[in-house]
Amino acid sequence: MGVSRCSRVGQAGDLGCPPMSALKRRLYRLLLPAYRVAMRQVRGLTMGARAIVLDGEGRVLLIEHSYTPGWHLPGGGVERRETVEEAIIRELAEEAGIVAGHRPRLVSMHSNARLFRGDHVLLYRVDHWTVQPATSRGEILRVEWFHPADLPETTTPGTRRRIAEMLDGGPPDLFW
Repeated sequence: MGVSRCSRVGQAGDLGCPPMSALKRRLYRLLLPAYRVAMRQVRGLTMGARAIVLDGEGRVLLIEHSYTPGWHLPGGGVERRETVEEAIIRELAEEAGIVAGHRPRLVSMHSNARLFRGDHVLLYRVDHWTVQPATSRGEILRVEWFHPADLPETTTPGTRRRIAEMLDGGPPDLFW
């Protein structure tokens, strides 16, 4: 079972889990395909970063977005004039309020072409971190910690594979 930082503290708005209107959620989901088409026109290659963050009990941090179904590792796209490492540090702070205490460690690289042709995802591990209020408003529905053996049913297949590879020490798949 997951442990929600939002429910544990009771101040959802302070931790990046404010309520999102149903209209805004529908708009995100409606506009996401158009955004992907537009990005394909202006970018031949896209890059994203995700991170595995474990707490002291060995639980992994997962997030639930407002605009795409399932539980995911925190992370997102790399912006112009930003390194991938800067992107994952920014995304962790925005989505989950996680502040990396040391440089994130690059674990693996994956093609995400099954979902989006030309997209690549770099996976990092963050071992030393502190918590601050998340800065994202509306993008994230829930931020929770889960034991790897007890992930939510709606955890995405790619997320499950990355967690298993990391914890079991197996070779990473080339595809997300």
